[in-house]
Amino acid sequence: MSSTEESFAARQGKPRAAALDRAEDGVALYVHLPFCAAKCHYCDFFSVPDDGQDIDGMIAAILEEARLRAPLRPRTVFIGGGTPSLLSIEQLTRFLDGLDELVGWRDSATEVSAECNPESLDRDKAKALLDLGVPRLSIGFQTLNDETLKLFGRVHSVDDSFRAFEAARAAGIEHLNLDMIYAVPGQTAADWARDLGRVLDLGPEHLSAYNLTFEEDTRFKRWLDQGKLASSPEEVELEMFHTTRELTAAAGLAAYEISNHARPGEACAHNVGYWRNAQYVGIGPGAVSKVGQARAGNPRAIQPYLRRMQTAGHATDWREDPDVHARLAETWWLGLRLTEGVNPERARETAGLTDAEEDPHLATAHLLIDQGFLETQLRDGATYYRLTASGLPLADAVARQFLK
Repeated sequence: MSSTEESFAARQGKPRAAALDRAEDGVALYVHLPFCAAKCHYCDFFSVPDDGQDIDGMIAAILEEARLRAPLRPRTVFIGGGTPSLLSIEQLTRFLDGLDELVGWRDSATEVSAECNPESLDRDKAKALLDLGVPRLSIGFQTLNDETLKLFGRVHSVDDSFRAFEAARAAGIEHLNLDMIYAVPGQTAADWARDLGRVLDLGPEHLSAYNLTFEEDTRFKRWLDQGKLASSPEEVELEMFHTTRELTAAAGLAAYEISNHARPGEACAHNVGYWRNAQYVGIGPGAVSKVGQARAGNPRAIQPYLRRMQTAGHATDWREDPDVHARLAETWWLGLRLTEGVNPERARETAGLTDAEEDPHLATAHLLIDQGFLETQLRDGATYYRLTASGLPLADAVARQFLK
């Protein structure tokens, strides 16, 4: 038993204050396991190389946070990171069994997902995850160019990606997402179409295809600022965006969100909850929660997270309680990423707007309709506002209008 495990074991049963009220039963649960084989140069999620880290101690800390904060009987569970597949089968077993004992996710969750990277996913690992109750895996291919993988800071090869996919299938995994990134420096539209075609030929149930962004505090952003990298021209990015929509649709994967495509019934319910601005609880370093109308987040660092769990009984690093109009703006901003769009009545309910209060964002929506970026659709007797074909490539800019 590690020193961290001993510390938590010694404190079992002692009352502790929680930064947020415990979420009601059934709320979505996200678990952040922060360890990776190496830090990707474009990644702004909190993660650290696993070398020399106390992974067993982190498992104990996250289980302790789950005991205090995780919702009982969550309807969806997403295990992200980091690279959850980096854990050994024994560690995954101890963690997932322990989490089930605390919250009962195996009897309640209709969707359970885990992120994996090719270098740490083989048939035995995939079979273990399936047997432990994780039937949906997301594998980070990112690119089918070995030189680009090196540029990204990835430690796997293209061949490793295909081997991981086949290993998951051989283990019986029937729900597979593949992550890809386009608009890489130097990549042409023809390069992307060829690589995307090869990925779709594998027959995944879900595909996430992201336009490369240069996030603050990443090596890629520093290289961009130093002139060591150049972003793709906008016209090339636009061509790649349309190519993605065309090829995925032809392969039977419908776009249900700006960057996500799925076969019927295979959309990621957990992530749809985020885009609908629903409640969720995140545990682990760097994880964020929305409980009621409040948001809170944990430290994006290993030792501060562990210290807070050991001394304070919770790991909350920050908390915000936005007013109703900020909540409503965020609901519009997030919801427009979905192909279904935003239903104003659902948005009012989500944000907690009373019947007597007007939604000021409807005026913004109608202005964007006049400009050709939004349209309305009547579905099941309800009106939805959604992006038009002209608005889709400008989704971020259009959605930001609701935050002004």
